[in-house]
Amino acid sequence: MAVASITDLAGAIDGHVHACPHINARRLDVIEAFDAADQAGMAALGLMDNFASSVQLAALARRVRPDATTDIFGGLIMEPPAGGLSPAAVQAALAVGYGPGEGARFISLPTHHTHFVAEQEGRSKAHLDACLAVPAAGPLPDPLPEILDLVAAADVTLNTGHVSAPEAHRVAEAALARGVTRILVPANHYAPDDVAALTALGAVAELSFFFVSHATEAGLTHVDAEKHVIARVDAAKMTALAKAAAPGRLVLSSDCGVSLLPPPVEGLRCFLALLDATGVPHQTLSKAVRDTPRWLFKVAQSKSLVE
Repeated sequence: MAVASITDLAGAIDGHVHACPHINARRLDVIEAFDAADQAGMAALGLMDNFASSVQLAALARRVRPDATTDIFGGLIMEPPAGGLSPAAVQAALAVGYGPGEGARFISLPTHHTHFVAEQEGRSKAHLDACLAVPAAGPLPDPLPEILDLVAAADVTLNTGHVSAPEAHRVAEAALARGVTRILVPANHYAPDDVAALTALGAVAELSFFFVSHATEAGLTHVDAEKHVIARVDAAKMTALAKAAAPGRLVLSSDCGVSLLPPPVEGLRCFLALLDATGVPHQTLSKAVRDTPRWLFKVAQSKSLVE
């Protein structure tokens, strides 16, 4: 699709928006985010929520705005408040909706209740012991294999959540072996070599505007009332990560919705403008917000393949 400029979002997809109710203040609600995406001519918007499945809110938004040309979808982040690593919670998220095909389009490993994140946050040993850790060798912890099978059978996206790069690689290999074909790896804090290896394996790397923004400097709550900051990624590092991804194996998202940041539509525009200014090719950026997420999240039932 030809676009007038890199910040023209016609046909774009932002698969990582936090407009759902949360402990942290939201800049906008789901309907406001959906309307803004529709007005910008975007193809789709993906809702993420650390405390509950976002599938129901996406289904409701489609009911409330039946004339919208933008698609909206949800999924499940397997944090403890949302049911944790639970096959039953996954099955419910995949099936819920007002009709066939309205279920989750992604199932994510925990984004904050992981050993990798909890260790950075200086959490207690009891907290650490309750968090997901993927062993370097041997069987994956139960019930992860069963969950991978459910994701494969439903042919939806597995998001590896906020785990370390070696853990993400291990999960991606196991998922591929069990028939999962769509794997998304949040890679903002990985090294370029990690991105290259994961995307060569067949995963898609995700980079988000949040991590180059001032929001990283403010303490936020994610899984409980404790506030923590996360390391900021400078523009040069983000550019190197984007360039390290295999062709067609990169998606860009806003990760906006928190009150400190602009609305998701503007956040995605800012991110595209930044990466364009720092030398990421226009074609790479366009594909990363259109073709690849369209395939990854099955937008408009697209059967196109990632090149």
